[in-house]
Amino acid sequence: MKNYHDLISYILAHGQRRNDRTGTGAIGIFDARLTFDLQDGYPLLTTKKVHFNSVIAELCMFLNGYNTLDYLHQYKCTIWDEWADENGNLGRIYGVQWRRWRAYDNTAIDQLAAVVKELKENPFSRRHLVSAWNVGELHQMALPPCHYAFQFYVREDGFAHPLDMKVHMRSVDVFLGLPFNIASYAALLQYVALICQYDVGRLIMDLGDTHIYLNHIDQCKELLQRNPDKYSLPRLEILPPYTLEMGAVHPHQFVLVGYESYPAIKAPIAV
Repeated sequence: MKNYHDLISYILAHGQRRNDRTGTGAIGIFDARLTFDLQDGYPLLTTKKVHFNSVIAELCMFLNGYNTLDYLHQYKCTIWDEWADENGNLGRIYGVQWRRWRAYDNTAIDQLAAVVKELKENPFSRRHLVSAWNVGELHQMALPPCHYAFQFYVREDGFAHPLDMKVHMRSVDVFLGLPFNIASYAALLQYVALICQYDVGRLIMDLGDTHIYLNHIDQCKELLQRNPDKYSLPRLEILPPYTLEMGAVHPHQFVLVGYESYPAIKAPIAV
């Protein structure tokens, strides 16, 4: 995860001071990229403890097409609480768009299932893409998508066929959000690879407005004092069944093995 540390160092040295929607203020850059080869391990940050259970609870909410706090609270995940309405609803956010994109004739399109089908039947297609940026429904979302699209790519590597994924992000909270995003999409990539019976490949994070909030700067400096090579990356084991049936993906299927890290570093969330 040294590349994550390098990104923080670069933003602290070269980031531009900017006002932002939350009123917190930030320093940031535009256009960055991080690449992780999942053959090297599961990219869960080791220089501060990341709450893996929340990462996976949120991912399963998306995979199952859910959009309420009730599901997350079953797994003691509160990361969406600040954005829900009084009934705990989040609107037509990520998972709804992945699994039930509303077409012009009001039919529902399961983007993720369609892409998985194409990955199996037409692996070298250039159309293996899922989008959460539904312009007509942004006003119905608790928060417009930060990670707004992801694309798969099947490589030929001798007899192996590694499955790569590129994630496109418009807005990146580097200290709090990005470690979650990396871990979540790494788990999604591994899950889809298992469904399709491909080898797991590279996760590429393509970052737009990449920022550190001003009230996270001290925490970033503390993180940079820690050695990213002290602990080896953990492994992620995913238990069957490997399915995209709605409601059938459960957090207990995702088992983190060998995770050691420095202590957590607390920081306020910008809403």
